[in-house]
Amino acid sequence: MPKRLILVAGNIGSGKTSLTERIGERLGWRTAYESVSDNPYLPDFYANMKDWSFHLQVFFLGHRAQQHLDLFGDTRSAIIDRSIYEDAYIFARALHSMGNINERDYQTYRQVFNLVVKTLPSPSLLIYLKAPVEVLINRIHKRGREIESTISQDYLGLLDSFYTDWINNFDLCPVLTLRTDDLDFVHKTKHLDLVVERIQEKLSGKEEMSF
Repeated sequence: MPKRLILVAGNIGSGKTSLTERIGERLGWRTAYESVSDNPYLPDFYANMKDWSFHLQVFFLGHRAQQHLDLFGDTRSAIIDRSIYEDAYIFARALHSMGNINERDYQTYRQVFNLVVKTLPSPSLLIYLKAPVEVLINRIHKRGREIESTISQDYLGLLDSFYTDWINNFDLCPVLTLRTDDLDFVHKTKHLDLVVERIQEKLSGKEEMSF
């Protein structure tokens, strides 16, 4: 199979990191993840979202653009946990909608974002992981991360609506949508096998059956 660049997209708790890890292991692909531990803006952002949302989004924009270019330029196929496109169409949009990024800063961010993504090579495939908000909130509570303790069902619902808008208009590459509420690719090898099969079918241009 020729070299591929795969992006994994989806709401918080949908299973992006777990799928990225397992696909990387199974297929021998390079993996890349969100910048959290080395993100200089996250502590300030969680302390005061209104003051630091714009700065955080600009940091993520530069980080993800570099990540996208680095992995595209690698000789090996690669899979990335969360896409650069979600930053603008989901998270910056949500922060703007909630009043944490004002209109002037939002328009400035979107202008820079549009210029940056024009320079990026298109991915080979976008894998969109989808699950009901009730399932997402249960998973988030179960994993008990301090950083996610304030995430509400309403916020996840807002993100979910933005994901629907974005996916319905996304045309840079093929999209493989996977419902993950009844999909356990972490503990069930058969489920991971099915996901790998669907990814390979999608990359080869075959029509996949519904999952």
